[in-house]
Amino acid sequence: MKREQRILFGILEKSGFSPFQLKVYNIVCAIPWGRTRSYKWIARRLNAPNSSRAVGQALKRNPFPLIIPCHRVIKSDGGLGGFSQGRPLKKRLLDLEKTDIIVEKRGAYV
Repeated sequence: MKREQRILFGILEKSGFSPFQLKVYNIVCAIPWGRTRSYKWIARRLNAPNSSRAVGQALKRNPFPLIIPCHRVIKSDGGLGGFSQGRPLKKRLLDLEKTDIIVEKRGAYV
């Protein structure tokens, strides 16, 4: 983990977030620039495959939406999903990163 991430997570750990939220934020921070992952993919990484909605709720409460890049998390069908700052901004951020939205098919990305 980079120094900046350690500082951020030190702050988050003292902010009253649940262990689940902290795990979600940690996974989201590892999504590379220009890539997307689905809510379902994150839920599977948490070993909680039925918690896609809980992942979405954790991201909805993300206090640092540009530092913890929740705009890189999309629906498994390729739809944008939600974003606390609005879908138009989410789309714009993905466009700025020149992100190719890759649709998840049966657990794999196509």
